[in-house]
Amino acid sequence: MTLGLAVMDVPAPPTCRVLGVHRLRTGRALQEQDCVAEEVPVALEFNGVSHAVMMATPADLEDFTYGFALTEGIVDALSQIHDCEWTSTAQGCTVHLTIAASCFARLKEKRRNLTGRTGCGLCGTESLAHAVRPITPLKTLPCFEAVAVTRAMADLRQHQQLAALTGATHAAAWCTADGHIELLREDVGRHNALDKLIGALLRSSLEARSGFVLITSRASYEMVQKTATAGIGLLAAVSGVTGLAVDVAQAAGLTLLGFTRGNDLSIYSHPERLSMDCP
Repeated sequence: MTLGLAVMDVPAPPTCRVLGVHRLRTGRALQEQDCVAEEVPVALEFNGVSHAVMMATPADLEDFTYGFALTEGIVDALSQIHDCEWTSTAQGCTVHLTIAASCFARLKEKRRNLTGRTGCGLCGTESLAHAVRPITPLKTLPCFEAVAVTRAMADLRQHQQLAALTGATHAAAWCTADGHIELLREDVGRHNALDKLIGALLRSSLEARSGFVLITSRASYEMVQKTATAGIGLLAAVSGVTGLAVDVAQAAGLTLLGFTRGNDLSIYSHPERLSMDCP
C-alpha cells in the first residue's frame, strides 16, 4: 500500500539509553549498568497547525499519529490522510500530518468550541459529553475462543522487546482469531501504545475486525473507545477495568475482558462473543 509518506534524513531517535546505576541486591552494594526507556515530547501537527503535545516513546511515530487521528475523531478513514512526515530536534519530535480539508475544518471547529474550557478540565456537561464521544455500535463481528485469547496473552511478554530492556513500557498487540500475535507496539504510555497499534493496523492490509487486541494495562474507557473506533470487537486487558469502560463497551457492542492472566479471565460485556469451551 502506497501512502505517500515522506522519507526523512533525520535518523530515528533511540528508544532507550544505558546509564550507570547504584544497586542494593541482597544487602550488597553494586555498581552496574541499566537500560531506561526514553520519553520525549511529541508534537502533533495537522495541516501545519499544532494540535497536541504528548509524552511518548520516540518510535513508530507515523503509526502513533495515524492512530491518534483516527481514535480522536480527527479523521474517519485512511483515505483522509494525505501525507505524513516527522522531524527531530534536541527538544523532541514533531509529526506533520496532512489531512482532508473537511477533516481539518471539523478539527478547527472543535478547537474553537473547546476554547476557554481548559481551566475546569472535564467539569460540566458539555465537556464530559465531548470526552465520552458517542460510538456507532459494532455489528457482525466474529466470535473468538477463550483459549486463543489466553494463549496470546501468555505469548505477549516475549514480543515486548523494549519492556524486556527497560521494564518501563506498555504494549498493545493485535492478534488473529487463533491467538497469533501479528502486530505489537510499545510505548511508555498505554494510550500511546494502543494508538500506535491502531495506526499500524490502519496502514496495513490486515482486516482489523477479524482479530482482537491485548493490552498490558488496565482498561479505562479511553482504551475501549479507541478499540471500538478502530472497528475491533474484543479487548483483553491484563489488569482490571473501570465502570465507565464497561458502560462504553456495552453500548459499543465490544467484548471487554479483564484480569487476563494464565488460563483465567473475566468477561465484563458481551460474553456471547467469547466461547468458553475447554479444548
